[in-house]
Amino acid sequence: MDKKLIIAVDGYSSCGKSTFARKIASELEYIFIDSGAMYRAVTLYALRNDLIDNGKIDIEGIISALPYIRIDFRFNTDKKLYETYLNNENVEEDIRGIEVSDYVSPLSQIREVRDKMVHLQREIGVFKGIVMDGRDIGTVVFPDADIKIFMTASPDIRAERRYNELREKGVEINYNDILENVNTRDLADSGRDLSPLRQAEDAYVLDNSNMTVDDQMDWFRNILQKYRDEN
Repeated sequence: MDKKLIIAVDGYSSCGKSTFARKIASELEYIFIDSGAMYRAVTLYALRNDLIDNGKIDIEGIISALPYIRIDFRFNTDKKLYETYLNNENVEEDIRGIEVSDYVSPLSQIREVRDKMVHLQREIGVFKGIVMDGRDIGTVVFPDADIKIFMTASPDIRAERRYNELREKGVEINYNDILENVNTRDLADSGRDLSPLRQAEDAYVLDNSNMTVDDQMDWFRNILQKYRDEN
């Protein structure tokens, strides 16, 4: 039996990291962890509890609330995927809205929030056999991950994918608003002082601008085989 691995999937927002990571986890029968969903869940909690008001984030209020924020992932047997739970409530759909997207990047820059999320993520990875996606998994959370992947795609294509995803869910949204959000988040994620988005030196780069999910999986299988041959 192959040894269990930690596979880190980092990259820009709306690159399809979660879809790709889920596919990998399903094929390998690993646990999939959407680290971005954890920050989105904290953001949703903040919005629901008036800790974000008129664009102003109550940093001290969020820090004080952290002990009362419980996040876990539970497997949905019908959908055959893991879903995000916030304080025992399934919030998988709620955390994907544009309002959460607008605030998740600045909220994730709060050191105490990031420290708690990184601690939880490392706890999940103790027994390996996981695929985790995010923006600093291969550089901060699991710098010794067995396989590191860094995903990218053009902003226009990422905005279009996000737009189509929301429209399919019945959300009425303007494409230009999505594109602006993508560009704003790129700047915020790459320029932040705390765990900025960056490519690990030993990561494999996947530009999926013109690739289907099947194409990406073929690419990953080649990477996995190379790892197995070398180890």
